[in-house]
Amino acid sequence: MKTISVKFLLKAVSCSLLLLGNLSSPAFAGEKLPLDRELTLISYNIHHGEGLDGVTDYKRIGQLFRKYDADIVALQELDSVTARSGGNDVIRKVAEEALMYPVFARAIPLGDGAYGVGLLSKEHPLSVQRIPLPGREEPRVLLVAEFSDYYIGCTHFSLTQEDRLASLQLIREVASSCKKPFFLAGDWNATPESEELKEVQKDFILLNDIKVPTYPADKPDVTIDYIAVWKETGQQVVRKNSFVVPESVASDHRPVVVTVRFMLPKEQLLYSAPYLQNPTEDGITVMFQTRAVAHCWVEYGTDTLNLKRARTLYGGQEVCYDIENKIRLSGLIPGKTYYYRVCTQEIGDYRAYSKTFGEIVRTPFYSFRLPESRQQDFTAVVFNDTHLDRSLEQALADAVKEIPYDFVVFNGDCLPEPTDREDAMTHINRLSRLFDGASHPIFFVRGNHEIRNAYSAGMYSLFDYPGGNTYGAFSWGDTRFVILDCGEDKPDDHWVYYGLNDFDGFRREQVDFLKKELKSKIFKKAKRHILINHIPLWGNGSEYNPCLELWSPVLEKAPFDVELCAHMHRFAFYPEKELGNPFPVYVGGAPNKATATIAILQKRGDELKLTVKNLDGKVLKEVSL
Repeated sequence: MKTISVKFLLKAVSCSLLLLGNLSSPAFAGEKLPLDRELTLISYNIHHGEGLDGVTDYKRIGQLFRKYDADIVALQELDSVTARSGGNDVIRKVAEEALMYPVFARAIPLGDGAYGVGLLSKEHPLSVQRIPLPGREEPRVLLVAEFSDYYIGCTHFSLTQEDRLASLQLIREVASSCKKPFFLAGDWNATPESEELKEVQKDFILLNDIKVPTYPADKPDVTIDYIAVWKETGQQVVRKNSFVVPESVASDHRPVVVTVRFMLPKEQLLYSAPYLQNPTEDGITVMFQTRAVAHCWVEYGTDTLNLKRARTLYGGQEVCYDIENKIRLSGLIPGKTYYYRVCTQEIGDYRAYSKTFGEIVRTPFYSFRLPESRQQDFTAVVFNDTHLDRSLEQALADAVKEIPYDFVVFNGDCLPEPTDREDAMTHINRLSRLFDGASHPIFFVRGNHEIRNAYSAGMYSLFDYPGGNTYGAFSWGDTRFVILDCGEDKPDDHWVYYGLNDFDGFRREQVDFLKKELKSKIFKKAKRHILINHIPLWGNGSEYNPCLELWSPVLEKAPFDVELCAHMHRFAFYPEKELGNPFPVYVGGAPNKATATIAILQKRGDELKLTVKNLDGKVLKEVSL
């Protein structure tokens, strides 16, 4: 391809940036975790493919790049359909072996072919430019390729110092116009102590260890091959490792390998807004995920000026090895309104004796209030069986936006069949955003569909269940809520479970929990008692009902005011004793807009009222309990 001027390149780069726009998504907007943000670069002068053994072998060179899993390779001393190469398009031959895209830049004509530099890449370049550089013994060239997250330039500097310094000035003009990290790689024909390298380091960060020699390949004693990144944009890049490959035969140089990691733009670090879990009289858990491992803490207080700081420690060490974050705020005063914000700082490189941090990201302030133990009033909204129907979720959120609820209960089958962590995170955070989980605690009760699929047993870490199990109990003021986990709706030996489940044992475990809970002081002291479980114990219409068999003897004389259930995909309400039930049973409707219901559980003073509405706002049932 015809070479063009630096002026034209700068104009082209500027235009491409305008066309691409700002690729960084706004905070909390994205649903996707980032792809692998590590990049392995290799720079290699291949001596037109001829090794020190006198053999020209393009295959062994390509295999080397596959061995070290290179993302980008900068090649120097490259022939293209020359007599010396036997008419071979050398970069294409190497690329076929390396399974990469080839790009060639001619520096000089050579016979009927050409000689220059090249780039190999796993990702197809967005754009490519070729810029002539000075070289009095032979013309030189800078090959620049643009990719989604970075630019890379490949060059082979002149043997003359004056030309090298002049080339560097041209490269500065190119690099300074790029708004993404700009890497520069190649054989620079300059040693680390040279004037040129000192000039390079004014604007570039050298990424390879310049103390490790690269030439000659059989007995290297000097470094002249380098990989660097432009300082201005290179702050987004952290070097993970670098080394010189001990290849002493394939060329007269040794390959230089550098692996870097891209820091996330700060607006992309938080996966979503936080969501509140496990409220108690004096504490609450703030949960959130990041898109990269980060140092995280929560700043909180009864105003936004005098803030305390909380983080998660284990054995005196901050927990910052994963993207999931669970920070407990303790020692809170009941009845007080608290303000909090999440703070996070990406850890780009975490080593025994060094760590690299990104910028600090702080969310807006959110607020919450914990009830006092004697508080008599609350409003809760209960949903069920939404089955990831986004239009239904939105309709439910719209229907309750004018209701000043204190907390939300998703009573099962609202996060069904998670395939992996990203899938689970996507749906949890979507529901949290819809129902303002950053300011209102959300209780995710497990239904039978949450038990299914590959990541079903992995979702625990994304919640903070009261008591640490998928069953448990919590208090809101003077009302006690007990949550039971019914497990699956088929026997453990059903073929679809492949012998992986033991819900019979899990249900027996909950018998012991129920007995202890009903005898506890906090349960006996409570004025009102609510039972929540996904599959109805009474009126579920199934011959297989192990929960009723196991739990009803314990519940027969328990002072529950109502049981809140789901699962049946139709609304029902059974007054006390109608089906042998010792207390009223509500079954939520679902799983579409026509049959969905909203349960509003409201307590004012001594009165506890359940109101059931459909999405049209029609009251289907209103009962004082």
